[in-house]
Amino acid sequence: MSATRKTYMGSQKGITLIELMVVLVILGILATLIVPKVMDKPGKARQLKARLQIESIETALKFYKLENGTYPTTEQGLQALVTPPTDGTAAKNFPEGGYLEKGIVPKDPWGKEFIYICPGVNSAFDLYSYGADGVQGGEDENRDITNWETDE
Repeated sequence: MSATRKTYMGSQKGITLIELMVVLVILGILATLIVPKVMDKPGKARQLKARLQIESIETALKFYKLENGTYPTTEQGLQALVTPPTDGTAAKNFPEGGYLEKGIVPKDPWGKEFIYICPGVNSAFDLYSYGADGVQGGEDENRDITNWETDE
């Protein structure tokens, strides 16, 4: 019985401390190389989301105009896409559920309201987000996302 036990114990292999240290060093090197590249992505992802939201709202505004003859006024705002406006030019053909998915006007990825002006200065209507800082202008994540400019 002791011979069997000895054979059994001798066939087991474990990780040595040196092997464990080598794996940890390799993981550390990989983390050093990868983390900076991944950490830059949330800002770009928010900008892309804002661009997609603007395009979605822009499509809803075009459907609104197609069915009602005009875009909502600045005073009516984007809320006119989810509830029929009662002031100014009323929506004649307002669909049940409105023009936006889920019946709500989305906020930009930074939690702020999109800015809507109609008639616009740069196009039939101007729709934009001021980016992460909420202030006009800026670069990188603080750059404005608009419906009249395309990404470079």
